[in-house]
Amino acid sequence: MPGPVHLDAAAAVPLHPAARAALLAALEDGWADPSRLYGSARRARRLLDGAREAFAEALGARPDELHFTASGTAALQQGISGVLASRRRTGSHVVHSAIDHSAVLRAVADGTSVPVDRLGRVDVDAFEAALRADTALACLISASHEVGTLQPVSEVAALCEARGVPLLVDAAQSVGRVPLPPGWSLLAASAHKWGGPPGVGVLAVRTGVRFTPAPAGPPDVPSIAAAAAGLLAVLQESAAEDARLRPLVDRIRTRVAETVPDVEVVGDPVRRLPHLVTVSCLYVDGEALLTALDREGFAVSSGSSCTADTVEPSHVLAAMGVLTHGNVRVSLHRDTTASDVDRFLDVLPRVVAALRAEAGVDRL
Repeated sequence: MPGPVHLDAAAAVPLHPAARAALLAALEDGWADPSRLYGSARRARRLLDGAREAFAEALGARPDELHFTASGTAALQQGISGVLASRRRTGSHVVHSAIDHSAVLRAVADGTSVPVDRLGRVDVDAFEAALRADTALACLISASHEVGTLQPVSEVAALCEARGVPLLVDAAQSVGRVPLPPGWSLLAASAHKWGGPPGVGVLAVRTGVRFTPAPAGPPDVPSIAAAAAGLLAVLQESAAEDARLRPLVDRIRTRVAETVPDVEVVGDPVRRLPHLVTVSCLYVDGEALLTALDREGFAVSSGSSCTADTVEPSHVLAAMGVLTHGNVRVSLHRDTTASDVDRFLDVLPRVVAALRAEAGVDRL
């Protein structure tokens, strides 16, 4: 019987071989506190400086603009709090999209949520209209964690620059997969999304942005070095992976629509991430669908990003005005094969039909 298949790369992907090798090496040389002056600390410092240079090259930033955090969520939270603490005289108002990560929504007390269209793309004119004299920060996800739609970051960035408002971009799903859009003032990313170890987030803050950094303890040098090595390897592979994964996602989008009745395939079919697709199945409970697919050997996701342990419907799908019933997010990675996708496409219609039959829904 085929083994389990991980189709939840948007949450985390297996450690990249380059990251694994770098981690093992760094555990030997990077364990000491890099702020000290003795030999082992100097070796750790060299590893940290090298990782910082690699991250700067990958993200289009300067080494001194980088702050390492415990996660992508922490990077978003620190980005928001650091800007608001430094721009009190301007105000506390934050503009964000309706589909930004739940970490952003939770961190903002005085905010304006900008709507999106049915494909999940933010309304640029509405974003501009939401900017006020007391707006201290704007936030925009580069691509939705849930449906993969690419956002007009460069257009929004130009509007924000003209108004003197810094723009925080959540690039967790984009880094290593698509070119990063220009114009951001702050950028957040998460290593375990690209194949680095968990526990490493990155916040880049452009020089000149008023920002109060959060207190930080000694950095986890081995994990940071592994994250940097993994990112460089993923960037080298990104063009080939894009060409391989896009047709697989197109296959999922087409086949699910053909084989599962009462289903909606959501998100922009063209301007999207190469590895992610979400479908919503009417008359099916999302948790029951995930459990059934897990029994069949497929790990997928459902519900709002980082809130899948709640019974709340996805705020992203709700903002788009699409089905929030029985939503399944499928996201592929470097180890996903065409055979894995075909097996999933064979199993999904049968699982959905069985769950609808159990619920007494006769649609066929």
